[in-house]
Amino acid sequence: MSDTKCARMLLGAAERNAEALRVMRDPATTSDEIFGFHVQQAAEKALKARIALLGDVYPLTHDIEELLDQLARRGGTTAPFQALIPYTPYAVAFRYAGIDPDLERIDREGALTLIEALLSEVRRELAAAESD
Repeated sequence: MSDTKCARMLLGAAERNAEALRVMRDPATTSDEIFGFHVQQAAEKALKARIALLGDVYPLTHDIEELLDQLARRGGTTAPFQALIPYTPYAVAFRYAGIDPDLERIDREGALTLIEALLSEVRRELAAAESD
């Protein structure tokens, strides 16, 4: 049985992170550490919402790959979201230690597009679960 109440709460939190991303599109106003943190948080919460919709208990982790692996084991679509895996270090490590200045800059529009696609998928899955 899916947990639609938990999924709705997580989706709402992920959508708030996505709204922050929309405001932080300009790299001149927000560091990659902060932008990347919100990408990671939006992805983590949205993936946990999908896991809840499957009726599974999601792990207490920031590891996007681990969340994607759990979804894949249950037959969830994960291929389009593999590009989110590199955002895992933004949850903690990069937030505190900063990022290597030689690290490639974040493609903010690409990241936001990917997050919006993930959120759209979770919204569809939640709507389907609530209509059952």
